[in-house]
Order: sequence, then C-alpha cells, then structure tokens
Amino acid sequence: MPRPATCVGCADTYARRVLPRFEIVHRVRPMALVASERRSGFMAPFVAVEAALPDPAAPATCVVAGADGVHLAAVWDGRAVRLEVTDAAGRTTRHVSRRHGRPEATPDGLALTLTGSELCALTREEGGWRVRSRVDVRPAVDPRDPDLLATLEAYADGVDDWRAGDFGRLGLRDPKLVAHADGRPVERDGRLFLALTHAGPGFGDTGHCGIWSWDPATGSLAPTARLFFRRGGRVLGDHATHVVRDGDRWLVATSTWGDFDRTSVDITLAATTDDVLAGDHVLDATPLGLPRPAPTVAVWDPHLAVVDGHWHVAYVAARRFFDFRPVLARADRPGRLDGWTLLGVADDRRATEGTSLVRVDGSWRVLASDGPDNPRGLRRRYPVFDLGLREIGVLDAPYPSNIPWPTVVEHDGRWHLVTFDGTPCGGRLAGYGTHGDLLLMCSREAPEGA
Repeated sequence: MPRPATCVGCADTYARRVLPRFEIVHRVRPMALVASERRSGFMAPFVAVEAALPDPAAPATCVVAGADGVHLAAVWDGRAVRLEVTDAAGRTTRHVSRRHGRPEATPDGLALTLTGSELCALTREEGGWRVRSRVDVRPAVDPRDPDLLATLEAYADGVDDWRAGDFGRLGLRDPKLVAHADGRPVERDGRLFLALTHAGPGFGDTGHCGIWSWDPATGSLAPTARLFFRRGGRVLGDHATHVVRDGDRWLVATSTWGDFDRTSVDITLAATTDDVLAGDHVLDATPLGLPRPAPTVAVWDPHLAVVDGHWHVAYVAARRFFDFRPVLARADRPGRLDGWTLLGVADDRRATEGTSLVRVDGSWRVLASDGPDNPRGLRRRYPVFDLGLREIGVLDAPYPSNIPWPTVVEHDGRWHLVTFDGTPCGGRLAGYGTHGDLLLMCSREAPEGA
C-alpha cells in the first residue's frame, strides 16, 4: 500500500524528482547602523547616530531632535548609558537599564537608533554593538507623525568623530523574489532583486523593508531601495513584503508589522508607477481584504501571482498569536485584486509561514516553512503544496534555526534558494527580532529531464 503524500520519506523522494538537493554556498550579514549619511530630511522614522569614543572616560551624547523642543538622546557619562526623552511640553524622562546600562568591556563607540517609535542606546565593545537602554517614546513623542518627522535632525555632542543618517539593519530576513505577475523574476543587467526585512534592535515594529539586487552566480548583494508605508496618518516600517511588476505599475503587498501591538496584523496593498527598485519610497497602503478561515486573528506574509488569468495570494492566517498556518486565496474575476475565494488551508500546521508561489516543471506550487513548534513529523522542513494546499513533497535543503522562508528561483540552468536563520544581534536587551544571517543556497545537480 503506498504511503500518503505527507509522509516525509515519500515527500523527499518526490522532491528529488522535482527539485535537486540544495547546499549553502554563501552566508552573509551586511549589518549597518547608519546605512546612508544625512543629518536631516528623513523620509521615515528610522534614524541612527554613531560616534567614536576615543576617551571612554569623557561624556558624549548622540541626539535626534525635532520641532517644538523634542529632544531624544543617548548619553554616555563615562560609566553607563541612559536615554533621555524630552517632549514638546518640555517634560524630560530618563531611562536607565540597571542590568544592561553599564558595559562589560570598555566601549569605543556610542550610538542612538530610532526605529519607528523605539529608541535605543548602544555601545560598541570588542567590535560589536550592544543595546544598553531602550524605550518606546510614545505617547510623549510620536516620530511616525509626518509633521514631526519632517523636522528631525541628528547630531552628536562631546565628540569629533561621528556620523548620522538613515538607520540600516542588524540582520536580514523574510526574502521574497521581486517578480513579474506571471512569476518570472525581474532582471536588470543580469541581477535579480529581493525584498528583505531589515531587522531593527527589537521585535517586528523596529524593522522595515529593503530592496536588494542579487547576482545568483556570485552571491553578491547590494541594497538599492527602502520601502515605507503610510497608514492612518503615520509613516511606518511595515515589512514581510512581496513586490510584483504588473504591466507599467508596481504592486507592493506587505504585512502591517510596523505598529504591531499583539492584537492584529493585516496585509495591505500599494500600487505605484515609481521605480520601487531604486531610492526611498513612502507608499499609500490599503487592506487587501483577504478571506480569513475561522478562527483567524491576523494575516501576514503575502505572495502574489497571476495563475490562469486570476490573481492568487499565498499567505499566513494565525488562529492566535502565535499559532499560524498557510492559506491560499484566488480572485473571482480575472485581473481583479478583490473578491477573494479561499482555495485551501493547511489546518494541520501551527507554526508554518514564509508562503510563496512558484512554477516548478510548468505547474504552480506553494512553498512554505514548517517551524519546530509544529506537530511531530511536520517540523523543520520546507513543504511543497499544490493549489489546494495539499502537501505533495518537500524541498531537499538545509533547515537552519528559526522558521526560515524558502525563496527559490531557476537561473542559468540552476535552482537557487534564499533563506535566513535566527542568529541574533545586539545583546540580550535587544531581544527577539534582530535576526538573521542571510543564507544563499544553490543546486549541485540539474533537475532530471532538464
């Protein structure tokens, strides 16, 4: 009697017939507190100031200041670090971490980061940055307000060697291939593009979306754009994003992690004719209105493609935080991005995300990642589903820590897989969300019949 399709052994056999084995060929982590230098003119509330401390005993301050006396500062007094927040009414609060505010080693650098509404003070010790204090500056100050954002300036006091600019990233995760509506990768000068989450010094509300060009042949990566989103009168760093070229416009579907408060996450859609693969952009986003299988408290991780003339969206629906499974929806009318019908739900999962639609041997498949909190037999693997969300195989690839998303593409006769791991950064106070290393994999053999 044949084994069912969900059997791991059977799935492995099937996967070797459809896709070859993948091996890790590159591991990268292009960390940068300051991604591009500027002292004012910030498009989004993602700002960093870093200063060298040639004399660790001397005081130093990194500052982000705005209109009406708003003053956000990381202060080094020669022994410990504190944050100071001054609002428009002139009220100042000081924030010191008793456990983490004093560095273990002599620091040679001080930094201040503003990521959304999260303010962090960091010190550089033995070549690495560590978060020493952190605070959500709301409701005293809301840097996501465009009126305040337009007035922000960054500088340092008490030091000669400093720089300021747009906040970069502590890690990279959530890769999604930038593609045409039919699934073909967007290519320029031999390079493909990835939408990635730039990890901040904390949970999801400190991250934002970046676009990177990628050469699969060499593994080289280069940042080309940053995407932010305007919702509810605020500029937010939403991420877990898919970018699609549809005719003469770009469609940007993203997850509303930018103001996550553990009550909801939604999927929004923005459309623009501006070139989102270059420069910084603030996009107006509206809910996509996707169906929610009961029970569902949140949806995230969208991936769009046109299949047989109809838009399809693969995404994740959470029963509660954090119990989630992959789903697939189809637009009822050709060419429309509304009027959705649910095609399938993998209800046997509780920690599966990273959904993507991909063509394999001429057929559309849904890929995902089974995390370690799933039921036994469905852990630490990359399942392959048909368009009814029935599992038909798994990818034969290394499975690192966390829940690594599988983004695959065929290029120059080989299959490539991009994912990430859970390697943290910034020390214990930064907590979860600073991951990870980006892992680039490649097939070592051609698929049968290729």
